[in-house]
Amino acid sequence: MINTVWGSTDKPVSSKQLAESLSAHQELEGTLYIGYPIIGTPEGSFPIDALFLSPEKGVILIDLVEGRALTSFVDRQDEAYNKLHAKLLQHQSLISRRELQVKPYTLTFAPAVARAPQVDEGEDHLVCNAASLVGTVNGLPNINPKFYAPLVAVVQAISNLRRGRKKREVARADSKGAKAKSLEDSIANLDSRQSAAVVETFQGVQRIRGLAGCGKTIVLALKVAYLHARNPDWLIAVTFNTRSLKKQFESLITTFVLEQSNEEPIWDNVRIMNAWGAPGGKDRTGIYYEFCRDHGIEYLDFGPAKNHFGSDKAFEGVCDLALNAGKVITPKYDAILVDEAQDFAPNFLLLCYEYLKEPKRLVYAYDELQNLGTKSLPPVEDIFGRDPDGTPRVQFLPQEIGKPRQDIILGTCYRNSRPVLATAHALGFGVYRQKGLAQIFENKSLWYDIGYESGENDIEDGAEVTLSRTPKSSPEILELHSAPDDLIQFHVFENSAQQTRWVVEQIRQNLQQDELIPDDIVVINPDPFSTKAQVGPIRAELLKLDINSNLAGVTTIADIFTEPGTVTFTGIFRAKGNEAAMVYVINAQDCFDAPLAREVALIRNRLFTAITRSKAWVRVVGIGRGMAALKNEFEKAKEEDFSLRFQYPTEEERKKMKTVNRDMSKAEQEQSKKRRGYLAEIIESLDSGESILEDYPDDLVKRLEAAIAKRRAKGPKIRKK
Repeated sequence: MINTVWGSTDKPVSSKQLAESLSAHQELEGTLYIGYPIIGTPEGSFPIDALFLSPEKGVILIDLVEGRALTSFVDRQDEAYNKLHAKLLQHQSLISRRELQVKPYTLTFAPAVARAPQVDEGEDHLVCNAASLVGTVNGLPNINPKFYAPLVAVVQAISNLRRGRKKREVARADSKGAKAKSLEDSIANLDSRQSAAVVETFQGVQRIRGLAGCGKTIVLALKVAYLHARNPDWLIAVTFNTRSLKKQFESLITTFVLEQSNEEPIWDNVRIMNAWGAPGGKDRTGIYYEFCRDHGIEYLDFGPAKNHFGSDKAFEGVCDLALNAGKVITPKYDAILVDEAQDFAPNFLLLCYEYLKEPKRLVYAYDELQNLGTKSLPPVEDIFGRDPDGTPRVQFLPQEIGKPRQDIILGTCYRNSRPVLATAHALGFGVYRQKGLAQIFENKSLWYDIGYESGENDIEDGAEVTLSRTPKSSPEILELHSAPDDLIQFHVFENSAQQTRWVVEQIRQNLQQDELIPDDIVVINPDPFSTKAQVGPIRAELLKLDINSNLAGVTTIADIFTEPGTVTFTGIFRAKGNEAAMVYVINAQDCFDAPLAREVALIRNRLFTAITRSKAWVRVVGIGRGMAALKNEFEKAKEEDFSLRFQYPTEEERKKMKTVNRDMSKAEQEQSKKRRGYLAEIIESLDSGESILEDYPDDLVKRLEAAIAKRRAKGPKIRKK
């Protein structure tokens, strides 16, 4: 079967006929790239019309002809051959002694030409049409199959993107340091879905969905680089919520553009910027700030916006003001790519859309679970609105042969092992929580999209379901290096001092015995408001041991997450989008329960996000009964071999969860706080003896008793064993 990856091309007719001709023959296997690769040369970038990667034939360069004119096709084939041959010679994995073991084939595909011409140079310059294409391909000699995998990595130009660049000195093959290096080397290449997502260029709105660790940020960065190498005159922006992602984007884009064009990116045409932004030059600018500046709209920073809209709605509010300012919007960008789209209100995507020139090339990537939200982003028809006649401005149409995908799902997680990811989901959703589920997807099919299978029973309302990850969605290599009890651990302490001593000792062992380096270690405090105070004692004790550390965004600049030679401490918001071999989640008891039911989902999201920062090992630690209860949930997940077994909520129960977890306005929050205060005062008064139950009106007491009885009768169902 042929997998076709649709990149940018100026030869659409012959490209489509090429794809149809190859795909019609089910016996053929391989990947057909349209408009890819782009080869870096001393003269700059050299785009290839099409390339066919075949496990049997190796690599076939295809020169496309739209009409009947076959002039200069020999020269074009020779130039393409020489460029790719030179690139392949740079990779020792494809060479035996002095000889390249996978030599490219070249052919010209001219579907409008009835008969192929005779070429004096012999069989090196093949020409074919739709009728002769497959026979021509089948007639080529086969390659040695052992060279196919390294050939794919080289052609994708990404063979070193994930490979560890940290300087490691390992003496023991079984140390954590050695295992970390082996893991980085093993997942250095993108899979076929990821590489397709990089190249496929849709002329309009495109979305990329997937779990934390599935490679969305890498894919998005490489997509920026591909578009820039292919169209260096385009003005392209990539934007995000977590400022510490900026350096990661810069590094990935630079690496890939150098591979594609042999030149540095033209940074005037590639903008890496925060979503909000502020005055102060290109290092501080953002999409919203630029939009306001370019259209003469009043810009609001976070302070005034928070006062006007509330902290949770601040950015949504300023985007609304900007969009409704009554100005004629002047399109500026040729393409905008948005990472972490789940962190933004939908109207930010609309603002980006309005800021784009036709055909509105907007690519947004998001994680259905980064918030573990009960609600995904709205349908695109709701986000981008409708024309005056009621036609949606944006629609996701069914996949068509010969066209790039609009909706790409990356279902394989390359960061978290199966035990780590399943634990994060179990705790995030509250699968084994005594009070029952804290939240659930609105759309059941998302479980399958993100890599779970449901065993014998389909996911049905009210049914007992068992959801498990597959070897495809959670590669076994991520867990085989260590025992499950080493991959993820939960520890309960009586007080903060015990927690501090244990974490400090573990980090010392990681560095002195496990052969990890400081860059491998991240310590996350889930409560963003207490992080500075909570991590202080641990950092102070590490300093006594001559172990340097940083608090991301506080002792480092905002755009830097980790620095060489230091252990990184962080709050949950700066942790998003980043990863480390060893992750410590401290004070996890803060993520067990909350005064309001609707807040449980929020704090469970933080725990989910913290755990999924780990590339290998994670230690979840905390204090007291809340932490003991979390550990109990973990033990139940472990008993189920890290599957999720629970009674799937009915539609009515899901509606109730949605209501419980609904967003509250600032006024509602204040009113709710007052009501809790009144109730707490009454209970304290009764407990202290200042008042007795008979002091309160009988009808109110009876109504309260009835409300409590009703709540217990409708309470969450306990999981069945």
